[in-house]
Amino acid sequence: MPNSNLYALLIGIDCYIPNRLPDGTSYRNLAGSVRDINHVTDFLKLKLKVPENQIFTLTASGELEPSEPPDKLPTYENMVAMFAHLTQIAQSGDQIYIHYSGHGGRAQTNYPQLKGENGIDETLVPYDIGKPTARYLRDIELAKLLEKMVDKGLIVTVILDSCHSGGATRGDDCDVRGLDTIDTTVRPTESLVATEAELTQTWEALTTSETRNVTLGSGWLPQPQGYVLLAACRQNELAVEYAFDGNERNGALTHWLLDCLNSLQPGLTYKVLHDRILAKINSQFQRQTPQLQGEASRIVFGSDRTSLEYAVNVMKVEANKQLLIDAGQVQGVREGSQFAIYPYGTTDFTSIEQRLAVAEITQLGATESWCELTEVFSQEVIEQGSQALLINPKSVKLVQKVRLFPKAQNELPPEVDQIQHQALQAISNEIATAQGWIELASDDENADYQICLNNNSEYEICDPSGTAIKNIRPAVKFNDADAAITVVKRLMHLAKYRAVQQLDNYYHKSNVPGQKLAFTVELAGKQTNYDPTEQPEPQPISHPGNTPEINVGEWIFIRIRNDSSQSLNITVLALQADWSIKQIYPDGGGNFITFDPGQEEILPLQANLPDGYQQAQDIIKVFATVGATDFHWLELPALDQPSASRSSRSAGNPLEEILSAIAAKQPPTRNLQPVRYAAAEWITEQVVVRTI
Repeated sequence: MPNSNLYALLIGIDCYIPNRLPDGTSYRNLAGSVRDINHVTDFLKLKLKVPENQIFTLTASGELEPSEPPDKLPTYENMVAMFAHLTQIAQSGDQIYIHYSGHGGRAQTNYPQLKGENGIDETLVPYDIGKPTARYLRDIELAKLLEKMVDKGLIVTVILDSCHSGGATRGDDCDVRGLDTIDTTVRPTESLVATEAELTQTWEALTTSETRNVTLGSGWLPQPQGYVLLAACRQNELAVEYAFDGNERNGALTHWLLDCLNSLQPGLTYKVLHDRILAKINSQFQRQTPQLQGEASRIVFGSDRTSLEYAVNVMKVEANKQLLIDAGQVQGVREGSQFAIYPYGTTDFTSIEQRLAVAEITQLGATESWCELTEVFSQEVIEQGSQALLINPKSVKLVQKVRLFPKAQNELPPEVDQIQHQALQAISNEIATAQGWIELASDDENADYQICLNNNSEYEICDPSGTAIKNIRPAVKFNDADAAITVVKRLMHLAKYRAVQQLDNYYHKSNVPGQKLAFTVELAGKQTNYDPTEQPEPQPISHPGNTPEINVGEWIFIRIRNDSSQSLNITVLALQADWSIKQIYPDGGGNFITFDPGQEEILPLQANLPDGYQQAQDIIKVFATVGATDFHWLELPALDQPSASRSSRSAGNPLEEILSAIAAKQPPTRNLQPVRYAAAEWITEQVVVRTI
């Protein structure tokens, strides 16, 4: 049956007629962009059965002059007109697929009021940009075009197989889809997309939110709202085209995207699709890391969403027994950690029967590690994009010790004293079935937690001093259904939370000769009446007890600056008073934001309290890594709002298993120049704020 509710706009540019810029450089012709579009067209027609009259193409093929008629050429005017045409003819609920293959560019901004006098516009480069009257399609305009589609109720997917700035590649095996310069040509500033006021309003709305300003790791657009964006690389990387089949070149992103889509499985999410593409590309081109932002949980070419289960990606497979996974010391894993391997595309990890093998880390890296298969359960081939879940928490020495603490007879009412032995024995029995996060402390061991009954026959979880831990709610009585199971689940949850909280890298806090990796995380101040559309004016924060205090509704500003000589990938987690952990920067499906050397951002965060809380202490934990990695798998729900699918007894649950890898081994402090320590490739800092 024809797929009547999908429309596509496909833009491919090989021929850039002599496009010399003021500094003498020019956009060189490409060899695979139009081929990308032809292959995507074939996929849409043959695989998805999209009618030909719903596929719109703008291409420039050839070397000296394009052969296409003027109305089919990818000029600025034609691209804007085609976006408008699709928005007009498609109906609410229809799918819109946009695919651009060609050069990406950077130009002096046309909008200094938004980006500053020295600001840069990221651009899609039309084939005729060499003409002084030609215009780029700028990021601010693209954001408006997509907003119009989303506002109409269209379901939009955007693929950008291009990069921002170019660079040199060795030999002629591949080419780069970008130019290593900033175009300062004076060009027409009038936009055909919208008025300056409309463009400004859209951009300001996208670059601010209730809690923070964000810039995407891909560098193309602000945080997507209502659509999926898959970009070829990070903003400081290269998007290449390469002859994968020997002679004919294609963009790396397009090639592996189509490879994955041709084996499209029902229920495949964009997150799973990105995992596979990332593994394929990054294992071949280390300077290209595809970026996914927006609705990562959405079904590919669908409108439904599914809950995401974050696992570890298999990046390489060698000799059918060596696996490279994208996890390392920064997440706390260490040599000897074991992972269960699941097939590519797995989204439900509760079935042990789906496991293909077990692999053990033999070579630990900062953000990537090598594993060796120790057990194989299936003849199915392990491939790039397969998923890995950690299954032995004890190997990372994060087990929390629990002591059962019966109170003296005169400390409890008689009716409670009579049941306390039975109540504590129930906890002991349940701990014996737990999966490695907690164990009973022996008489000569220090305990991390103590369990006792209070006067109301309620279980209390206490710290080592015997003080009840705050915000453990709701109260659990001994005779409640599954009381012991609930208490043990809470202990495991607290252990995982503490593991993330304590994760640190002492390598960067010691006087290591030659240390170069550094970044700044600090409170810049607070503001009572802050409008995210205006320039912040933070005021100093009082620090009673060295913990800054702010009132509900006030804003705090956290300054993050890359002080290193290399680019760093930044991720921010919020460890909150309800014992939840959430990635807050970037949000959506993004894994990190790339900060260039010297780059600084200020994140505004608004103080709030969970319902029923009188005060709270939040920890803002910032990670910086050299390599690409994912911190979503460290997230935890609020303690009183556990995921319905999570069980302390489920050996296959990702969050019950994978979060066990949250401890950092302190590396040697000797300066061994020939050795590149994994610890040298990541760093973390945190700030603590109390809300009253």
